[in-house]
Order: sequence, then structure tokens, then C-alpha cells
Amino acid sequence: MKRRSFLLTLSAAALASGAAGAGFWWWTTRRRPADLFARCRKTRIAGGSSAIGGAFTLVDEDGSTVTDKEVFDRPALVYFGYTSCPDVCPTDMQRNAVAYRLLRDQGHDLKLVMVGVDSKRDTPERMKDFTDSFDPEIVGLSGSPDQIRQAARNWKVYYRVPEPTDPDYDPDYYLVDHSAFTYFYIPGHGVVEIFGREDSPEDIAARVRCYLSALGREGSG
Repeated sequence: MKRRSFLLTLSAAALASGAAGAGFWWWTTRRRPADLFARCRKTRIAGGSSAIGGAFTLVDEDGSTVTDKEVFDRPALVYFGYTSCPDVCPTDMQRNAVAYRLLRDQGHDLKLVMVGVDSKRDTPERMKDFTDSFDPEIVGLSGSPDQIRQAARNWKVYYRVPEPTDPDYDPDYYLVDHSAFTYFYIPGHGVVEIFGREDSPEDIAARVRCYLSALGREGSG
């Protein structure tokens, strides 16, 4: 009798455990929010989108101090570079401007933003001249060394401005080493996609359209 009671107790415990496990599975699978952008995403962001695209305080082309909350009132393509860049930045920004115009001409409401990482030369006036050469609607941002450093840290951007102690340092002409990615940021969702230098304007526009379409379905739902 004792053995039978023990087996009955063990069976009941197993059933209870199984029910609890099934309940946990239902909670974690059926209750977990679906990935709104799953069919659009090509880039897997380490740490998730919340790991990139944090707060910043920078200076706009008019010399006014602005925050990320003020800048990102709509989805935006964001690029970090510098106005004295001889090749990479102009090429990337020209590509980004073409993608931006493709989307804008199709009625999509978004921004194209460039953040200058060279605080000495990327003045508001230089940022405006540089961005306007590609499209007058581009938002140019710069700032103090500390402001840029904080923004780059939050956006996981690498850059290095040469120091006077570096060999062959020339205060009038120097190159800034920096990463060259374009981020697609959606307010409330963070950075959802990262574009590399190999992506064409058409590729960028198509993938951004996918995200905006998914975002529209969320709003209509």
C-alpha cells in the first residue's frame, strides 16, 4: 500500500509538473509579441535594437542645441561621418540621398540625418554646406567633442580623430578613421536595420519600404 501510494503521489506530481510546463510554454510562445519586422530584417543586431541608438544632445545646422527626441519625430536614416572626408563619406551620402529621394518621391515621410564626428571642422555652417550639396532636406548635426563622443558611444560608432602627438599630424589636413554604416531608426523601436557600403540605393529603399509598410500595418491594427 505504501508503494502504491508513493507511485500515485509521484504520478500526480508528474502531471502537475507537465501542466505547469505546458502553461509556461503557452505563456512564452503564445503571449510573446511577434516580431513586427521579421520579414524585412536582413541584419541581426547584437544585443537587439535597443542596444543601438541611445540618447544624444547635439547641435543642428542653425547652431541650436537639439536632442534625439527632437530630431527623431519620424523614421530616419542616420549616418556618422565628417565633412572633410575625401571619398567614403561623400560616396555614402550621395548613395543615401538617392535612396532618400526614391522613398520621398513615393510618398514616404522620413528623414536623412548626418552626424559629423570631427568637432573641430564639422561646424554647423560646414555641416549645412556639406549636406545641402546632396539634398537641402538632409539634417546635419555636430557638437562638442564630449557631445559627439556620447552620441557615438550610444550608437556603437567607431571613430578616431588624430591627436597632435600622433606622428605626421597636420592640424590643417588630417583624416578621421571611422565606421561607415547607415542606420535605420524608427521612434519607439530603435535601430531596426543597418546598411553597409555594399548596399545600393535601390536596396536601401526597398528594405526601408518593407519596414514602413509593417509599421503602417501596426498602426492600422
